[in-house]
Amino acid sequence: MGKKNLEKLLVKKFEVFCKKNQFEKNINQLNLIRLIEKFLHQQNTFINIFKKSNKKLCFYLYGGVGVGKTMILDFIFRSLKVKKIRFHFNEFMINFHNFRHKNQQDKKSILSYVKSLKKFNLIYLDEFQVTNIVDAMILGKLFEEIFKQKILVFITSNISVDNLYKDGLQRQQFIPFINIIKKNSVLMELSLKDDFRKKGSKKLERLFYPINEKTLFKINKLFREKTKNKKREETTFKLKGRTFIIKEYYEGIARFNFKILCDRNVGSEDYIELTKKCNYIFIENIPKFDEYNSNQQNRFITLIDILYEKNIPLTLTLESNLDNIGSSKKLEGPFKRTLSRLHELTSPNIDF
Repeated sequence: MGKKNLEKLLVKKFEVFCKKNQFEKNINQLNLIRLIEKFLHQQNTFINIFKKSNKKLCFYLYGGVGVGKTMILDFIFRSLKVKKIRFHFNEFMINFHNFRHKNQQDKKSILSYVKSLKKFNLIYLDEFQVTNIVDAMILGKLFEEIFKQKILVFITSNISVDNLYKDGLQRQQFIPFINIIKKNSVLMELSLKDDFRKKGSKKLERLFYPINEKTLFKINKLFREKTKNKKREETTFKLKGRTFIIKEYYEGIARFNFKILCDRNVGSEDYIELTKKCNYIFIENIPKFDEYNSNQQNRFITLIDILYEKNIPLTLTLESNLDNIGSSKKLEGPFKRTLSRLHELTSPNIDF
C-alpha cells in the first residue's frame, strides 16, 4: 500500500475511533497523525526504517495535560503490524533496575538489557518523566545503546526534552541524555485549548467532597452496591521483603484510606502489584496538598499514573473539589496531569 493511501487510511481510522468514543476531532491531532505516518515512512515501507542508520529513531511527543498524546500514540501503536512492546515509563525503569539487580549490576548489564529488547522493532514509553538522580544518571547510557541497536522508540511526556529533570540534582550530568534524545528524535508538541478527558465526564458521580457524614453515607452506599454478593477476604502480596495487606477486599474490589497508600514507604512497584489484584478501587480521606505533605502528594501522583495506565476505575472522598485541592509548588506541573486523570477515572464513562 502506498504512503498516501496509508496516510488516508490512518486518518480515516482515527476519525472512526473518535466518533466511536465520542471524542471531538481536532485538526492538530489529525496533523499529528500525518506527521507520525511521515516519520514511519522515511522509506517506502515500515521495515526499512529499522535498517537505516541515518534516520531518526525516536518520536518524542510532548504537551499539556489531556491534549490526547497517549490516546493518539496508543491508536498508532495498535495499528502497527510489527513486533512491539509498551511500557509506562515507571514500569520500564523498574524492569531495567530489576534486570540489573538479577545480573548483580554487571558493567555490561545495560548492553545485555538492551539486547533483550532487540526482539522488538518498537518500544513505546508513555509518561516519560525523570524525578530521581538514579534514573537521571543512567538514562544517557541506556538510550545511547538503544539507538545503537536501531530500535524504534515512541515517547510521550508532559515535558519538553530541554526541561526534563529541571532543577534536579547534578543535572549537568543529565545533559548528555538530552543531547542524545534531540539528536535521534523528531520532537513534536501537541496543544489543545481543552482537556478532552474533562469533556467526556459530564458528571463526577464517584467523587465525593468534602469529607463529612453525607459523603461517608454516599460512598458506603456505592461500596455496598459494588460489593453485593461478593465475598470479603483479606489478601496480601509480598514484594522485596515488604508485605502489603489489603484488609477490605471483595473479589477484585478494594477499599483504602489515603494514608495506607500514600503516607508510608510504598512506591511504583507496590502500586503495579496492586493493579494485579484489583479491578476497582475506593480511596477515602484524600487531603488538600501543600508543601507539608508533598511526599504524600508525590506518591499519589505515581499511584494515579499507574491506575490510569491499567484503566482502574476509582471512587474517592476528598477534603475539597479538584479545583481547590491545592499542591506543593514543586509538583504543580505533574499534578495537573493527575487532576485530569482523576476526572476520567471517576467519570461514569469508566466502570467495570
